[in-house]
Amino acid sequence: MSQAFVNSKIQSEKLVVFIKLTCPYCRWTQELLSQLPFKQGLLEFVDITANGDTTEIQDYLQQLTGARTVPWVFIGKECIGGCTDLVNIHE
Repeated sequence: MSQAFVNSKIQSEKLVVFIKLTCPYCRWTQELLSQLPFKQGLLEFVDITANGDTTEIQDYLQQLTGARTVPWVFIGKECIGGCTDLVNIHE
């Protein structure tokens, strides 16, 4: 179920960020991306703690990215990395 949930989020051509609200790196990523001029509906933050499958979602994200940590930033099906990667791209 968590695999289907993640896959449904990364199927589109929008920018999707998997986060935990308590994570400082996730908040930093949110702040950075929220300052950029995205068209409405093309940026989505997904709190992986909201549906109770956090462990399973992190396990699947690890399969996709190589790590269980968050945030993970996807453009469509392509993972561009986490917070540090996003900051480097932005700079």
